[in-house]
Amino acid sequence: MMMKKLARNWRKSYEVDKFTIPIRDEDDSRPMDTREQEELILSLEREEAEQSVLWKRVVGGIVFCHAAFLLYSIYQQALFPWEMRYHAYFMEDMDSSMVIFADWIAISACALSIIGLLHNSKYHRQWIWYSCSVGLLLAVFWLYYMLSIRKRDSSIDYKLKPNENDK
Repeated sequence: MMMKKLARNWRKSYEVDKFTIPIRDEDDSRPMDTREQEELILSLEREEAEQSVLWKRVVGGIVFCHAAFLLYSIYQQALFPWEMRYHAYFMEDMDSSMVIFADWIAISACALSIIGLLHNSKYHRQWIWYSCSVGLLLAVFWLYYMLSIRKRDSSIDYKLKPNENDK
C-alpha cells in the first residue's frame, strides 16, 4: 500500500510542468494570493536579469579575448609577414597590409559587439547589428580570397619529382 502511494506521488511530481508559475504553495493546499504571485514573479525576473548580465559578461570576455588574439595576429603580420600559417595561404594573392587591415576591421566588429553586449541603453541591439554587418562584409572578403586560392591551386599542374632513392 505504501509503495503505491509513493509511486502515485512520484508520477504526479514527474508530470507537473517545471516551467509554469505555481498557483499553490508546495507546503499546503491553499492557493497563492495575488501578492505572493507578484513577489514570486519579481524574484524570478530579478534572477533572470542577474543571469543575463552574467552571461553577457562571459560572452563579452570571450569576444575580448578574440580581439586580443587579432591584435597579436596584427603584430605578427607586421613584424614577420606571412609567418603565421593561416595568413601564409594568402601570400600570393594579397599584400600584407590588406591582411592587417582586415584584422583591424575584425577588431572593430569585436568592439561593436562588446559595446552591444555590455551597453545598458535602448540602442544596444543596434550595436550588435552593426557588428554583424561588419562581420558579414569581412566574411565575404575572406571567402573571396579563399575561393581564389582554390581556383589557383586547381589550375597549377603538379608534377612529382622522381625520388633519388628509386634509382
